[in-house]
Amino acid sequence: MSKTKVAIIGCGTIANSSHIKAYLANPDAEIKYFCDIIKEKAEKAVADYGCGIAIEDYRVILEDPEVEAVSVCTPNNGHSTISIDCLRAGKNVLCEKPAARTYEEALEMQKVQHETGKVLNIGVVNRFNTGVNIIKDMIQSGELGELYHVYVSFRAHRSIPGLGGAFTTKAIAGGGALIDWGVHFLDIVMYCSGDPKPLTVSGQAFCKLGKDMENYAYTSMWAGPPNYEGTYDVDDSVTAMIRTEGPTITLNGAWAQNIGVGEMYIDFLGDKAGIRLQYGKEFVLYSAKNGALLETTPKYTSRDMFQNEIDAFINCVRTGEKSPAHIDTVILSSKIIQGIYDSSDKRSEISFT
Repeated sequence: MSKTKVAIIGCGTIANSSHIKAYLANPDAEIKYFCDIIKEKAEKAVADYGCGIAIEDYRVILEDPEVEAVSVCTPNNGHSTISIDCLRAGKNVLCEKPAARTYEEALEMQKVQHETGKVLNIGVVNRFNTGVNIIKDMIQSGELGELYHVYVSFRAHRSIPGLGGAFTTKAIAGGGALIDWGVHFLDIVMYCSGDPKPLTVSGQAFCKLGKDMENYAYTSMWAGPPNYEGTYDVDDSVTAMIRTEGPTITLNGAWAQNIGVGEMYIDFLGDKAGIRLQYGKEFVLYSAKNGALLETTPKYTSRDMFQNEIDAFINCVRTGEKSPAHIDTVILSSKIIQGIYDSSDKRSEISFT
């Protein structure tokens, strides 16, 4: 069987740090195109990786029957349009998270996936994380007992990315801290909990610390430097409560807060045991046995989750199998995020029933 020819659309940070390297390490994949509206980025990728053709118009990919798989690594405002165009052109798609800026856009992506029958996976890479999958198995096997509540914290001191740029412009990103960081945390919770149906959500998003951009104090700025002539109209912090058919979920998130301690963890609370997962790191199991309280830190060998994600995508393309990152499951996170934003705007609870 010949190699699956791949195109990378968007040659920025996530493409270079994760997608491209993982494709190059997959023996069944071959990168044919690097595409970016700033052609110099695509040309740099060709030079750096020693393969592929540099283009700036993704429609070239749509017209090439050799290309079977596409990674969409653009800013959020391109996710829906580019993914849909690729699906309709007969391409299989791995679209970076979030699926889209809005739930409505994500639903249209799902609709077109159903119409075309092509693969549409979303870049919720933690579904391919070794530790996360161990936690999922522990929950599903009943080791925690009844999982009744999950608490999520994704908070940083002053870490607004690229102030005044794409990350802080709602028309491009769709939102701020919630849709950028919160999507990963919520997706871990949904995945480990068995993707329970969301019932209601009540939330509030805040746009506070970054509004006065020129007086925003920080130590470093990823995705920077600041553009003080740009836009800041997204959330820099958010809080919410979600009821599902499984556990309730509460979250407290912030790109920027006036507390100088970062907290990036998820607490899974069961009636037999609980787990605290440090995001991207290890987890601790808290339990009791024979009248004693136990604290266990499991040791396990991890494989790079981005490599697992790309390998799973290529396998889906070649076999037709459905992965945990399929739009049909991941869309629940889009629904919840939209519900939080809608609840914040209306200042009232949103019901999904």
